[in-house]
Amino acid sequence: MELHFEKKLADNYKNAAQQARVLTEHWVDSVVFCPNCGHLDIDQYPNNQPVADFFCSNCSEDYELKSKRGGIGAKVVDGAYRTMLERLQSAHNPNLFLLSYDWQSLAVLNFLVIPKHFFVPEIIEQRKPLAPTARRAGWVGCNIILESIPQTGKIFFVKNQQVEPKDKVLATWQKTLFLREEKEATAKGWLLDTMRCVERLGKREFTLSDLYAFVGELQKLHPENKHIKDKIRQQLQILRDKGYLDFVARGSYQLM
Repeated sequence: MELHFEKKLADNYKNAAQQARVLTEHWVDSVVFCPNCGHLDIDQYPNNQPVADFFCSNCSEDYELKSKRGGIGAKVVDGAYRTMLERLQSAHNPNLFLLSYDWQSLAVLNFLVIPKHFFVPEIIEQRKPLAPTARRAGWVGCNIILESIPQTGKIFFVKNQQVEPKDKVLATWQKTLFLREEKEATAKGWLLDTMRCVERLGKREFTLSDLYAFVGELQKLHPENKHIKDKIRQQLQILRDKGYLDFVARGSYQLM
């Protein structure tokens, strides 16, 4: 996978933002494969498509691209807050491509995809309304909180300028597709919170007692639930049934 942009493509643009858009979009269009089906040709939608930037002609997955100089950071700036919340309920909500690059060398630093099934209202942060003096006074944007997304939902094609194997990208994508079966946001939120807690343990094998350390935190996230330990056990059962976890022994699990 070539990690450098074709500089000559931006020669007709004087604005740095326009140059970056042309270069990054061309790079994705030229070298990125579809993480859902492995198809080698990701196609670009015509400009000003309301939701997505790219699509796979083989499996019809849609992708939105967000690019940034330097590191990706903890948050990604997105569009209107209300529109984003409405998109989360839509079947046409796209997957998210994130690309960070070095402007001096015109090289890709990191490139990853966050599947759309990891997007729930809890990871969307409302920004302050624009000031009364602004051209779009009162407009309210949003941020995507990346740290609220489990690591398994951040699928790298390129990490620290190192290209990840294609089969690893495809396998990681397939591992969490079961989340698309859950249409109710609260139920999906519980699964994602449990997955994130398991990851934070930092070990492949763990016990039910290990996860009980997060009871207080989960209670704050879900104050309406008065039986947090029961809920944890239920979520582990679902994750086991979906092949995300394996049952080792009574009260013991391991990541697949």
